[in-house]
Amino acid sequence: MATKDELTALVEEFLKDRDAEYERTPGGDFVVTLPGTRKQKTLANLVIGDHSLRVEAFVMRHPDENREELHAWLLTRNARMYAVSFSIDKAGDVYLTGRLPLSSVTPDELDRILGAVLEYSDGSFNTMLEIGFPSAIRREWAWRVKRGESLANLQAFADWAGSDAPA
Repeated sequence: MATKDELTALVEEFLKDRDAEYERTPGGDFVVTLPGTRKQKTLANLVIGDHSLRVEAFVMRHPDENREELHAWLLTRNARMYAVSFSIDKAGDVYLTGRLPLSSVTPDELDRILGAVLEYSDGSFNTMLEIGFPSAIRREWAWRVKRGESLANLQAFADWAGSDAPA
């Protein structure tokens, strides 16, 4: 089994080889920036412990409404996910979290895990916003229409956010 120092070197080499954007924390952990299309970016923390690699990524703040519906959706989604799952903290903010034994940390596995974090965060983001923030999205849509502002980054919600949705 590889040592913690060897795995730290493996993770750093993996990230450098892929030109990934990342930072090292004062504690030696990695914060990897994963660029998305729906969610502009997801920051994935890779924490190498004595026995496991912990993966944590903030997805979105606690929902304004429909909390139970969102939690049910997250739990249902968890059943089909690889290596990480949705979780909530005490404030109700949504995260992706996972843990795997150090013996299974390889470049291929790191690629799969970071790919899973990106897919689940970015691919689920608009649905989570629709469930947890419909009133805020409608207010934002109306405000932008009234002021003549761009609706470009709200187009994913055009079919229900406002009557001014383009045809």
